[in-house]
Amino acid sequence: MPFPTEIKLHQRSRVLEIQYADGRSFRLPYELLRVYSPSAEVRGHGPGQEVLQTGKREVEIRALEPVGSYAVQPVFSDGHSTGIYSWEYLYELGERQEELWRDYLAKLAAAGASREG
Repeated sequence: MPFPTEIKLHQRSRVLEIQYADGRSFRLPYELLRVYSPSAEVRGHGPGQEVLQTGKREVEIRALEPVGSYAVQPVFSDGHSTGIYSWEYLYELGERQEELWRDYLAKLAAAGASREG
């Protein structure tokens, strides 16, 4: 399992930077983290129950709480705070960032929704 060696929040650019022991590093936009939250509020309780997140372009991370030695739990400026992001999940988001971003934009377009608040 990948393990992070450093995590930084860049508030001005709204990016979480995470470096892993295997030498990989990722810059994950807060918006991406928010719309792909692993919480039931976003994912639902089963396949097909996902809830499209809209208006998250300007979302910020107000706090980043450790969860044991395996994850972090961000507190977002829109009040969302129930997602627990494992090191493995953050790594996956980093590896799949471009694909996930394209999917998100396509879903917004199909729904006639916006990234704006």
